[in-house]
Amino acid sequence: MEFFAALREHEFLRNALLSGLLVSVACGIVGSYVIARRISYIAGAIAHSVLGGMGAARYFQTVYGWEACQPLVGAVVAALLAALVVGVVSLRAKEREDTVIGAVWAIGMATGILFISRTPGYNQDLMSYLFGNILMVSARDLWLIAALDVFVVAVSLVCYKQLFAVCFDEEFARLRGIRVEFYYLLLLCLTALTVVLLVTVVGIVLVIALLTLPVAVGGLFARTLAQMMVLSAILSAAFTSGGLALSYGPDLPAGATIILLAGAVYIVAVLLRAALSRLAKLRERSSLASSPQPVAARQPQ
Repeated sequence: MEFFAALREHEFLRNALLSGLLVSVACGIVGSYVIARRISYIAGAIAHSVLGGMGAARYFQTVYGWEACQPLVGAVVAALLAALVVGVVSLRAKEREDTVIGAVWAIGMATGILFISRTPGYNQDLMSYLFGNILMVSARDLWLIAALDVFVVAVSLVCYKQLFAVCFDEEFARLRGIRVEFYYLLLLCLTALTVVLLVTVVGIVLVIALLTLPVAVGGLFARTLAQMMVLSAILSAAFTSGGLALSYGPDLPAGATIILLAGAVYIVAVLLRAALSRLAKLRERSSLASSPQPVAARQPQ
């Protein structure tokens, strides 16, 4: 109740809640593609490379007064660049894929730390970039988040059939004349933009958890990719809203609370699914045991 009372009074709480809801839509849709295509490790490299763009944008904004260099803008540039580099290498030289992913991961983090260390003033931004601070989302950030969210959702839905084919059967997609390489790079770019959106909520370190946990829970109960997308978006919205509400009273980090809530729900869902599956098997065995057995016909002597 304390959170809902404060929600009516404070604009920053309303901005935080709205940004969490907006991010959840893209998270559910793109996260389903990421899990289906099994590229969460690539998403991790993209997420950590974002720090380089955010640190550079913050540096140029503070030192040279370039107001257009918002940290979110730098994050978008860095994420898209990392997605294209990793995507091209994974398509052209698969034997070097792990090396390039590790290099992008480390270089992005190192670049961001260097820029942040050279930025004048109290460098508290490093912690907020790494672990997120959804309460600091401004009205200007909210517009950028909304624009990115609309773009990601629109492209994901318009190209649903092509992305579906690329995620589940590349050879069949090629036979159907689908440009697999193009749509694979498009998927990575959508993942990069979604990572940027999630950074504002939970930070760089916890991005992969929020990108995958709602999808993992939704995947336990969904039968199709579309159902998984809808369930994941709803769950992501519930996790971000619930985590924000739970963290407000005790003054806990919102990002970490959101992830712990998502992780707890995932564990409960796995145990519940296992219990339901075991119960269904026991009922099946019981019905087979109680059914009348056919009487064998007597053989003529």
